[in-house]
Amino acid sequence: MKTINDFNFENKKALIRVDFNVPLNDKFEVTDTTRIVSAKPTIIKILEDGGSCILMSHLGRPKGVQDEFSLGHIVETVKDILGVEVIFVKACVGETAEAAAAKLEPGQILLLENLRFHAEETAGDIAFAEQLSKLGDIYVNDAFGTAHRAHASTTIVAQFFEGKKCFGTLLAQEIESIKKVLETGEKPVLAILGGAKVSSKITIIENILDAVDHLIIGGGMAFTFVKAQGGKIGNSICEDDKMELALDILKQAEAKNVKVHIPIDTIAADAFSNDANTQTVDINVIPDGWEGVDAGPKSRAQFHEVVMQCKTILWNGPLGVFEMESFAGGTIELGNSIAEATKNGAFSLVGGGDSVAAVKQFGFDDKVSYVSTGGGAMLESLEGKTLPGIAAILK
Repeated sequence: MKTINDFNFENKKALIRVDFNVPLNDKFEVTDTTRIVSAKPTIIKILEDGGSCILMSHLGRPKGVQDEFSLGHIVETVKDILGVEVIFVKACVGETAEAAAAKLEPGQILLLENLRFHAEETAGDIAFAEQLSKLGDIYVNDAFGTAHRAHASTTIVAQFFEGKKCFGTLLAQEIESIKKVLETGEKPVLAILGGAKVSSKITIIENILDAVDHLIIGGGMAFTFVKAQGGKIGNSICEDDKMELALDILKQAEAKNVKVHIPIDTIAADAFSNDANTQTVDINVIPDGWEGVDAGPKSRAQFHEVVMQCKTILWNGPLGVFEMESFAGGTIELGNSIAEATKNGAFSLVGGGDSVAAVKQFGFDDKVSYVSTGGGAMLESLEGKTLPGIAAILK
């Protein structure tokens, strides 16, 4: 696996696919800089070698050229984070972009306009990719968040850089982190899967059963397993059509000697509201008119014990409706357990939209080993798929 450390970028122009698809408020200010900060090590390494950087990214889902999606809005933020002047050009291909790239001196950074102003980007158009390829000498993919898309800038462009393409620091870390969970991690290996639906996690569960020793199933998806085993779940969320599948997953796990841990109690609410009345009940006897909204105290203690005995931990999905303060306790306590295990030497990987949001919201992001930057890409990796953006570099 070639990374930027396998190249010397002296007097070279690095064409870098970054993921600067960052959230903006109504004043076009960046409200979460994580993705820009994550790209910094790659960019600085290239500049310190004596090279220059041409950064390309998308922002949002524009329909044609729309100013609110211009990467011009983030130039100042990128400059502040990198500590280097950033030249912005309102084009990503064609004469204007080529002229700006040609003028670039070692130590300088050029940010191109939003790739998705061109429909050819998402279509994976070869001619468009070839135009992009004219801008740099070495292609670096550091955008894990889009590595599962076969777009022109993430995948197709790589074919024009035979022997001169590599992974950036961030993308290499993402690949290594997932490899630790699925292949090389110290045992016992634990996967914690939460969130609302079993259906969205089926392929992940089936793929990771060969890699893990323990599987915690939490959040809304736990109720499908509880009901499938004959439990009464009141008004809790449930995918009735996936109950057979839930039983089949439990059988597969047993055959592979994987211990499955399902919550034993739950905090039930009489309405889906932060101000609802609540009671703690065993998870298989939830009264009619009540729904499980968070892991109960017995479940939290049970999960803490499991986490503390494991050396490699994957966390994907919350244990309750953490967006409501009243039902965030289970997710917070799980975060505390994982932080403690990490402090004691375990490797912990957090990935997938909701769990990343929870980790940031409750301040665990610097208490776990690695927080993945790519929701969909991370999930597809855990499903065992080879992502097109990664395959293009390995070719």
